Amino acid sequence: MAAVGRPRRSCLAVPGSSVKMLSKAQGLPADQVFLDLEDAVAPLAKPDARKNIVAALNEGGWAGKTRVVRVNDLTTPWTYRDVIEVVEGAGANLDCIMLPKVQTAAQVQWLDLTLTQIEKTIGLEVGRIGIEAQIENAAGLVNVDAIAAASPRVETIIFGPADFMASINMKSLVVGALIPDYPGDPYHYILMRILMAARMHDKQAIDGPFLQIRDVDAFREVAKRSAALGFDGKWVLHPGQIDAANEVYSPAQADYDHAELILDAYEHYTSEAGGRLGAVMLGDEMIDEASRKMALVISAKGRAAGMSRTSSFTPPAE
Repeated sequence: MAAVGRPRRSCLAVPGSSVKMLSKAQGLPADQVFLDLEDAVAPLAKPDARKNIVAALNEGGWAGKTRVVRVNDLTTPWTYRDVIEVVEGAGANLDCIMLPKVQTAAQVQWLDLTLTQIEKTIGLEVGRIGIEAQIENAAGLVNVDAIAAASPRVETIIFGPADFMASINMKSLVVGALIPDYPGDPYHYILMRILMAARMHDKQAIDGPFLQIRDVDAFREVAKRSAALGFDGKWVLHPGQIDAANEVYSPAQADYDHAELILDAYEHYTSEAGGRLGAVMLGDEMIDEASRKMALVISAKGRAAGMSRTSSFTPPAE
């Protein structure tokens, strides 16, 4: 079973060039906030954006949130300076570095080595800062298994749909939505490929953004597709998408309660007191070891979302 890790149902993008947005993000109910130095920041604004991000991480109130900085990709001249300035300036208040447009395992290994050198130099715990790898083109998808295995720091594999669509010449300008001329979900293979690599290496899988930010109903429908596959969360580009993401990537209350009930019942029935049974009926449902494994997934997601049970298991009277 994949590791639950940090909650990432909603991953809010915040441009590092906007002090106002950096401040506002601290009070929003997103599980993760990533402060962006890449696409959301113009080239001439990147040096000041680094300073804004360092100040926001050190001075802001980010309680309960996973704090991430997305640096520029390794084909640009900005990446090394992004990593050095952010980690040296605010490494103690940073959870992960997100590396976009990852194409090979070597790129992740470069970031791992650079982080280790900085941590050792400035006295941070070596290995504490995680890596989020964003898959945004065909090369990245082809190499995604090696990318997921490239470093123990890797926590998530992320789908970047806009750049991916451009990289394969997809005939659409609507990011994340279905294409009317295609009789199916054109992203299904990509999402499943990322999910398999993530789960094989015990990482989280995160879906990318939906750009029609005012259409929350459409966002919810798109999110439901990757949530149904098993993805752990999705990017949000606007505060209005946060509640929808948190809802979609959490179990329904009834499903969470049922999962906890299965776990309690199975623990009881496999025990000495319960008769050391491997398969039993729970109401009208047969449960066994496979049921326990499925229930563990749902219960873990519910617990990570802070859900509370509304029912409990009572062993039958002898």
